[in-house]
Amino acid sequence: MHDLRRQALESGKTTSRKARSKVSSPANSKPSSPATSRAASRIRGNSSRAGSDDEGELSDETSFSVGSIDEVLNGDSTEHSGDAWRPELADRIEETLARKGSTVQGREKCYKAYVHILTAQYAEEEIRGKEAELVVAFLKSIKEEKTEKETILAMKALAMTLMTSPSDLIYEAASTPLKRAISHSTSTASKAAAIHTLGTCTFYGGASDDEILENMDFLLEIITSDGYTISASDEPEPVAAALEEWGFLCTLIDDMSPQSEDAVEAFAEQITSSFPSVQIAAGENIALLFEKSFKQVDPEEDSLADFPDSEIMSDPDETPGVPKLIRLYPAFRRTDQLIHSLQSIASISTHHLSKTDRKALRTNFVDILNSVEYPTRGPRYQNAISDETGKRYGSRMVVRIHKGGVMKIDKWWKLTRLQGLKRVLQGGFVGHYEKNEVVFETLPIMMSNDR
Repeated sequence: MHDLRRQALESGKTTSRKARSKVSSPANSKPSSPATSRAASRIRGNSSRAGSDDEGELSDETSFSVGSIDEVLNGDSTEHSGDAWRPELADRIEETLARKGSTVQGREKCYKAYVHILTAQYAEEEIRGKEAELVVAFLKSIKEEKTEKETILAMKALAMTLMTSPSDLIYEAASTPLKRAISHSTSTASKAAAIHTLGTCTFYGGASDDEILENMDFLLEIITSDGYTISASDEPEPVAAALEEWGFLCTLIDDMSPQSEDAVEAFAEQITSSFPSVQIAAGENIALLFEKSFKQVDPEEDSLADFPDSEIMSDPDETPGVPKLIRLYPAFRRTDQLIHSLQSIASISTHHLSKTDRKALRTNFVDILNSVEYPTRGPRYQNAISDETGKRYGSRMVVRIHKGGVMKIDKWWKLTRLQGLKRVLQGGFVGHYEKNEVVFETLPIMMSNDR
């Protein structure tokens, strides 16, 4: 399978579906009007990005949380052997479609089993031809919102269906019900789940370029208003969800120059939140936008003589052979002020946060600060020199793919997409990465041997 992945990359072969094309080739889009609303206050309180372990009856089947970065990289343990899941999935599909006479508790149990199987197994063949009917059933549960648990399970089931078998028609069917849930649900958890599901449907469900940008504006309004625009004022969960999905969709857009200034300003305000989940998601989006404002020098296409020295960036600690970067546009004009804010968080020592939260903030914001100052550096960049190679370690973030090797996460767009996949797939990420072409094309990274 790993050899097939390498061959796919080398041949440049991709599927013909519009949704999959967007995944592997970010769209060049004419931007829509950026959101301009601003809130007077920032979200306050204490909350870890990893979330609470005490989630009551909620579990991986209802969770869109990826936990800490270490959990993202190494938390895959969902493995099932044999074919016993196939008849079980067939029964759950039949039960979902035969909705008449079902109970809320029965649907909750059915959806949970469906999500669990689709997370653990790549079941495109098993659901082929049934996607439209399944989507209708899940949307009915979302619209009726009988219970929080059924609603969130239906959203997760919708997301997993789309992740397993993308369709250019799902976005059109799902976007309005999901936006209605985001704006009008009485459950904060349901609002956050709907935001995540909207992100997945936009990414994989056939949304046009304009619709992608429209949804990014919608999410930015949630962020800048601290949730006020969706009747969730000062609630961290939907604001963090909006930040995460904004970043996920941002990876589809090549040119962010029209939106970058307003977006960074909004995120710079949110890094002052008292909720680490909000702070970290906002900071990662800032790093992503700075990364997107530069391009690597292509010796065959770019002549440095065509660019002023002020637009050429090189890392003062770079090793020979590391390409220079050219700044395409300023990501944010008040960079000095931004750096000062990032420095204060990277060295945070306040005791009103837990030790875990302080460590998470320091670790993440050291990386974010590093990338804002030197866009050549990706997540977990280390200047230390290896005794074995004599070269700097550079970005040391990797994902281990069983015994087959490691995937290097050395760019913010890679980390953003990895986290977007993990929010939906949870512990099934590795299995889907190896078998599910949709997942692989979202993060088409060459794997290296684990040495």
